[in-house]
Amino acid sequence: MGTREIKSPESVPETPASFAGTSSSSQRKKLSVFFIESDNRRMALGRGYTGGTTPVNVHGKPITDLSKTGGWIAALFIFGNEMAERMAYFGLSVNMVTFMFYVMHKSFTDSSNAVNNFLGISQASSVLGGFIADAYLGRYWTIAIFTTLYLAGLTGITLCATMNVFTPNQDQCDRLSLLIGKCEPAKSWQMTYLYAVLYLTGFGAAGIRPCVSSFGADQFDERSKDYKTRLDRFFNFFYLSVTVGAIVAFTLVVYIQMQHGWGYAFGALAIAMGISNMLFFLGTPLYRHRLPGGSPLTRVAQVLVAAFRKRNANFSSSEFIGLYEVPGKHSAIKGSGKITHTDDFRCLDKAALQLKEDGIEPNPWRLCTVTQVEEVKILIKLIPIPAYTIMLNVILTEFLTLSVQQAYTLNTHMGNLKLPVTCMPVFPGLSIFLILSLYYSTFVPLSRRITGHPRGASQLQRVGIGLAVSIISVAWAGIFERYRRNYAIKHGYEASFLSPMPNLSAFWLLIQYCLIGIAEVFCIVGLLEFLYEEAPDAMKSIGSAYAALAGGLGCFAASILNSIIKSVTGNPEKSQPSWLSQNINTGRFDYLYWLLAVLSVINFCAFLYSALRYKYRSEQKAEIMENKQNTPSMDAK
Repeated sequence: MGTREIKSPESVPETPASFAGTSSSSQRKKLSVFFIESDNRRMALGRGYTGGTTPVNVHGKPITDLSKTGGWIAALFIFGNEMAERMAYFGLSVNMVTFMFYVMHKSFTDSSNAVNNFLGISQASSVLGGFIADAYLGRYWTIAIFTTLYLAGLTGITLCATMNVFTPNQDQCDRLSLLIGKCEPAKSWQMTYLYAVLYLTGFGAAGIRPCVSSFGADQFDERSKDYKTRLDRFFNFFYLSVTVGAIVAFTLVVYIQMQHGWGYAFGALAIAMGISNMLFFLGTPLYRHRLPGGSPLTRVAQVLVAAFRKRNANFSSSEFIGLYEVPGKHSAIKGSGKITHTDDFRCLDKAALQLKEDGIEPNPWRLCTVTQVEEVKILIKLIPIPAYTIMLNVILTEFLTLSVQQAYTLNTHMGNLKLPVTCMPVFPGLSIFLILSLYYSTFVPLSRRITGHPRGASQLQRVGIGLAVSIISVAWAGIFERYRRNYAIKHGYEASFLSPMPNLSAFWLLIQYCLIGIAEVFCIVGLLEFLYEEAPDAMKSIGSAYAALAGGLGCFAASILNSIIKSVTGNPEKSQPSWLSQNINTGRFDYLYWLLAVLSVINFCAFLYSALRYKYRSEQKAEIMENKQNTPSMDAK
């Protein structure tokens, strides 16, 4: 069957907007009218088009009775898996620094950087997990495979902590020997083994993280009237499960480590992950699935290649037939509905520009559908928002590692109870738990009166609130660290950086911890919901991976920043300690925190500029529909 032309530039006196931008704004908006639809379409990998975002079961067959699947019951099984994954993630992040220092005999700085790299790789490689899920396996099978790898990595770490063969000799290694670096260092093969199982765990997390939030959101019917409200509540409860996992890691796991040793602590994480895996698989009959849409990288590459090939073509040429799309309501991309044409990144529209020379069976590397082009546009438009959260993740990473050194110099007694230093990061988790519990009863009604938004604040407003609070948090951290350092020097603790000062409470750290917890609630939850709603149907996992990628880049940025500061501010020849000296009392952590505050202010201003210019897909679609209604039909002219 040949192509069916809906509109053609030859049939109207006006010419479509040229790529060079010489036509007026009103003419530019009329480009979306020129569409052709074809019943012939040769897709990459031999796939045809399917019914949009219709849920299917685990076997790929459409679900006839949606009432028996999905919803909050299915989401509970997914919450459990995420809770265990976060418990293991935070359990490793807070305990691995001290494990490497006390057991593997690495310096605090090297241990912190190693853990930062682990955190960074586990998050940055989430893009790979999102790609595999969207392209080939789907979210369910990606989670199933990578959660098994996660369990294998945790088992390997447990073996490292329980078997002496994997650790250096601990004889004659007292506190003084640790401080001056005289303990027997770990052998190269021992560190290689530890890094291998640690990164295997990180790789497992990389497959789970971009899929689990999207897979949970898939359980709700987007055609229901209260879909937006349910989705908003889902992401809040989802992050609540993340917080519960973190709280357990910072309390129960730390307690097990203090009472029974490293092997039992890491073993507890492995057992928790094993139980969550079993529960996740038990929920299989209840899950709703979305079909993978084929390789998103292939589709992106096709758009870029096709647009480059037709870079010299003109929208006003007599060879121009229209913008290409398949007929009907269904998209040519499996698991995706059609996307309305927009005027953003008009150079990419060249990929959908159909010329007479394309024929009736167009090559997808020369001609792409409008939906395929719009997918690429959306991915590009989404990049800046998660990029602005990198700075927040830098602060989170620094707090998670460097604040442990601060806590070692402070009194951690709560009455007669002495809290372990590694328990201190539990307080951001507790503040997050409290805020999420009160979010709908307190914040939403108050903010609704100010913003008029039905859910209290839009997604980007929540991200902005989080970034603003993070600035206050890191600024306070600088103020308190300056006070703590001066107090230590004044009272003779300058050389005793692992001795707690009895008259200075560690609970002053709670202010910065709780503030960063508030920032995390607003920023990360808002970002996850934003990416899920704005990402194309067949790229939801990659959209969610953007948030994890920002977290990973934040970890890497923290490591790079620490290395630069250590090399620039320190001078061993002159016995000048760096800002990040292992002896925190001679270092200048306060300068680092203030530097982060200045960078965060600059980052926040850039975010405001982008957020004010951003148009949500729903707003953009409504605007396009309004323009179509207000524009007289071509045929009437």
